[in-house]
Amino acid sequence: MIGFLFALLPLIVSSAQAPPPASYVPERVYDSRHKEFTDFEAMLADLTRADVVFVGEEHDDPNTHRLELALVEGLLRRRAPLTLAMEMFERDAQPALDRYLAGDATEEQFLAAARPWPRYRTDYRPAVELARAHHIPVVASNVPRRIAADVAKNGLSMIDALGADRALAAADVQCPTKGSYYQRFSDLMAGHPGAASTPEADVRQKHERFYLAQCLKDETMGESVAKARGAASGRATVVHVNGAFHSDFGEGAVDSTRRRLPGRRLLVVSILPVDDLDSVRPDKHERKRADYLVYTLKTTARATTPTVARYFKRSGSSAMTYDITATAADARDSSIGSTLSMVSAGVWWMRK
Repeated sequence: MIGFLFALLPLIVSSAQAPPPASYVPERVYDSRHKEFTDFEAMLADLTRADVVFVGEEHDDPNTHRLELALVEGLLRRRAPLTLAMEMFERDAQPALDRYLAGDATEEQFLAAARPWPRYRTDYRPAVELARAHHIPVVASNVPRRIAADVAKNGLSMIDALGADRALAAADVQCPTKGSYYQRFSDLMAGHPGAASTPEADVRQKHERFYLAQCLKDETMGESVAKARGAASGRATVVHVNGAFHSDFGEGAVDSTRRRLPGRRLLVVSILPVDDLDSVRPDKHERKRADYLVYTLKTTARATTPTVARYFKRSGSSAMTYDITATAADARDSSIGSTLSMVSAGVWWMRK
């Protein structure tokens, strides 16, 4: 009888394991410049000729992450010299990232030091491991969240008081409070007006500080990308993965990079999960979103409950803990979501 139970054990364990991800990812690629659908390989051929490629994602979509990995694999197949840069790692995590890529740290040590995003293992680990296997540099491009949170609370002037940490944010920060990017951000924030008792002027001022925090992220990522491109070989392409709001319409981090790399060829890819691939017909406005619109089918495997990440930072005798919850509002961009949710009590909060 015992032997029979042991014989069944592999079947029981096997049935409890999640099935492997499907290898087929449905997609359609639209070339906005030529106003026509094309194919993934034709897009890759063009991307190899770019100095920088921004890949805008919906953070919560599994198909999106599989297509991002396919994009990097496709560029490798075409023998394009690459540097991978990621919004998902903050600048102060770069030493831990470098040690892991060089084989001087275990993955456990790397993860303990690098503050990975909550779904790192499923969403971003495959790309990092691919880079590690092929000796591709990976750049932690983002400003630390604690600094962005401080800007959202106190304004941009606080970055001048960072001392030794000043290098963790962009040296040159330009955040105009006008133009289409500012308006898009303002329109998004308008859906989160705050408490009814809060005076309108106070809400406006708070929203503007949130914009400055968003802009600081864009400026820091743009500077990181420009430095990575400068450090790369002549034909290298820097692939930057970020929330789509940072790169859609060639604004945000793209604008920041373009200012720092005049004359270089920058391309934007936006991955868009949809309900029906066959019916997508991008209009004039949508075609402005990116050079390539990569449509894929929405996936529903993920739980819809919020995902909480806790970030911990010790400085001297004090410590700061950040609890961040991913909500429906931040589907297109986590940094937008974190600032938006600051308006909604209980969704994003900070304590000392």
